[in-house]
Amino acid sequence: MTSVIEVSAERLGDILCAEWSLTCDDGLYYEHAFDYDGRMSAVRVAAAHDRLIVAVEELREAAVGAGDAEQISLLVACEAARRRLDHLSVGVLAAAERRDVFTSRGYKTSTSALADLLGWERHEARRHATAADNVVGKTALDGTVLPPRLPATTEVFDAGRTSLRHVEVVAKVLGTRAADRLTPAVWAAAEAELAAKSSGYTPAELQAWGTELIDKLDQDGPEPDDDRPEPEINELRLVRHRNRPGGKLLGRFDDAAMFDTIATVIDAKSKPTSADETREPAQRQAEALAEVCGYALAHGPTALVPETGGRRPQISVIVRLEDLEARARSGMLDFGGQTSPETLRMLACDAAVIPIVMGGKGQPLDVGRATRTIPDGLRRAVTARDRGCAHPGCDRPPSWAEIHHILPWEDGGEHRIENLVMLCRRHHRLIHHPGWTVRIRDGLPEFLPPAWIDPSRTPRRQPGPVIDVPEQRRDVQPAPARDNATGVRIANLDDLFGAPAT
Repeated sequence: MTSVIEVSAERLGDILCAEWSLTCDDGLYYEHAFDYDGRMSAVRVAAAHDRLIVAVEELREAAVGAGDAEQISLLVACEAARRRLDHLSVGVLAAAERRDVFTSRGYKTSTSALADLLGWERHEARRHATAADNVVGKTALDGTVLPPRLPATTEVFDAGRTSLRHVEVVAKVLGTRAADRLTPAVWAAAEAELAAKSSGYTPAELQAWGTELIDKLDQDGPEPDDDRPEPEINELRLVRHRNRPGGKLLGRFDDAAMFDTIATVIDAKSKPTSADETREPAQRQAEALAEVCGYALAHGPTALVPETGGRRPQISVIVRLEDLEARARSGMLDFGGQTSPETLRMLACDAAVIPIVMGGKGQPLDVGRATRTIPDGLRRAVTARDRGCAHPGCDRPPSWAEIHHILPWEDGGEHRIENLVMLCRRHHRLIHHPGWTVRIRDGLPEFLPPAWIDPSRTPRRQPGPVIDVPEQRRDVQPAPARDNATGVRIANLDDLFGAPAT
């Protein structure tokens, strides 16, 4: 029988604290984690990491054969450890931002750098950046150490009594216009109340309670002489479905005139065509919007529909050679994804055909006639291959992207598809900064990250298309399980720390 090893959250916290103090109000202490040349001490980090892995493995052993009470205790310990790690990462991030670690490497914000370095989603990176701005002290130009913006929240975050998400909520609630109108004393009291509630409320509950609190404290609203209007929100988000064709539009229009303009057009085009109309109003409105946009693309002047990506915007359908040989049963749209045979036939009724023959691995093999400086046909070929910004993790569509010469034109780079890659403005600027490099391998672009992100500089690519996998024969034995059952590798941690100590 496997014995249960008791490991408390406090012990795991002690291991995490072994190399750095976890008090965020000491705004300078995290600087000690760096050597004078700006690099973290690899020996100290690796040693602390090994001890952390040992503690985690002890917790894993403690879970074997644990009863109900022990499993609950383990879940609590895991949450306490996660909060400690979040606390540590926030402090290190604040120190890195003070030293311009990311801006000196071509990144405008730490959010983008963390996404590339750690594989985080943008919202997770922003959450850490928000915490670094609010619960870590700063240093003034004269060297004076300034307290954190949220001192009471900092205290509970230091003690592990609240989570990173709670910190984000407190910062959001106290960053509203209504909160800005409070006197400093009332604002500080509200922050203390929010910090006290954060350990007992979920983030959603804390946000609802905090919003109500601020509204009550700001009963008088704006001053009579404060004629600044509340900011209007007018936004429309285009969200492509990840695993199927199409997408959705999410909109909000506080400007009544703007909303009325859109509603009037859609209402006029979505009226029932007859007494026997079977389409629901929502379907008629969706089709009306698409019809109006289609007419604008086909007939609108340049002032109405400006060029995007160096050419007049138009619907492009890419058909693979095997699909063409099978009488074109499907195609691929820039935004909407794969089309149905019916949609493809409808689009082909009134279409200008520019042939782009695609190879088996997605490389354009042949392109129609070219006319522009970067010929339009060649631009279409790059679009067909890259489907938007080719930088790994970026989802900018072709209309937001530019064509980049891998070997610069002034250095003899040619207008050939093997020397071109599609990049959005942000990644185009980044690729011209020392660090990231791009090359074409097997007909497709791949990116080599800088060594500070991945010491091995392992090439990265956008996820490729899903291919048909032959069904496994029943008489084939499954592959043996690997030691690392999860197969997950985050950034460069494996190479940096090596195998855990035993």
